[in-house]
Amino acid sequence: MRKLSSPRSSATARIAVSALAPALAGCDPVIDIAGANFPGWLVCAIAGIIVAAAMRPLFVALKLEPHLGPLMIVYPCLALLAACATFLIFFNRI
Repeated sequence: MRKLSSPRSSATARIAVSALAPALAGCDPVIDIAGANFPGWLVCAIAGIIVAAAMRPLFVALKLEPHLGPLMIVYPCLALLAACATFLIFFNRI
């Protein structure tokens, strides 16, 4: 038989999520571009996609692309790496 979760653990989880949601929402930097406000993560995601797209011709020219592995995994991971690096470079608050 499957054990049901206790009401106490689900209440604790709800309290934890309710407490963390405002804290996580306040961490997002906002960028003003031509009078419109864009979240920082969106700009970083776009930069990551552009970097990954720019790296593909380089990999093809150096004949590295056949050795990269599954390309459907490599290029999104490269875009994610570039997006995280962009976020750390431009939005580091330390």
